[in-house]
Amino acid sequence: MKNKAFLSVPIIVIILVLIWIFMRENKVDKQTRDYPRIEGQGVLNIVTDYNSVGYFVSGDTIAGFNHDLIQLLKTYIPVEVDIQLESSLDKSMDGLKSGKYDIVARSIPVTSELRDSVNFTEPVAQNRQVLIQRKKAFNDDVEPIRSHLALAKKTLYVPAKSPVIMRIQNLAHEIGDTIYIKEDPTYGAEQLAMMVAAKDIDFAVCDEKAAANVAKTLPEIDYSTFIGFTHLEAWAVRRDAPVLLDSLNVWIKRMKETQVYDKIYRKYYK
Repeated sequence: MKNKAFLSVPIIVIILVLIWIFMRENKVDKQTRDYPRIEGQGVLNIVTDYNSVGYFVSGDTIAGFNHDLIQLLKTYIPVEVDIQLESSLDKSMDGLKSGKYDIVARSIPVTSELRDSVNFTEPVAQNRQVLIQRKKAFNDDVEPIRSHLALAKKTLYVPAKSPVIMRIQNLAHEIGDTIYIKEDPTYGAEQLAMMVAAKDIDFAVCDEKAAANVAKTLPEIDYSTFIGFTHLEAWAVRRDAPVLLDSLNVWIKRMKETQVYDKIYRKYYK
């Protein structure tokens, strides 16, 4: 019996050591991915979306407001920057929260709803949401909607989980009537604008700058009716990455005081 008890001691010790190693490695895996860890690993993971304002291909080069800002950011930080594209804002936010991405560098309207789940950087731009509809000449001689009251019982198409949904819901309360919202899980706002031009749908909501770019090649669409007031747009980081947030905010504040930023902003937003 003594020999059996003696033999069981090393086994217990080994089991305890294995448990300790597992817990230690699991703890390391769950460490906050803030700037010190990012710097240690040497890679900053950024996700953005492909659209005619923020990130797009022009000839044989990549351009766009967010693309150009990311290129400036590369000169500020001593790590490699990996850029990934994701059209869905919801999936971008999920990837941010899971640690797949460190920064969501796309033109996100700063809303109280999103503030509950992510931290926003200093604003990088201003924009506003507009109603996408067809002009009279392309809409069976029907005049475009100009009054918000005329949106009652209309169906507006938006990308799934779009921040503009809350604005439309508030607008419905303001006019005292129902505005139906159709969330599209596949297409972004610009693609929905194209569907309006093609008469596949009647109304969509898009930010003004993107709508202006789409209208250059789609003379059918009208985007003169505002859905909301001017809003701030910013990038997003995880709530548990305060050092990364502070570093970005310092960079953004300094960058916005430069002529380089002014040139980029005028190029895409003016």
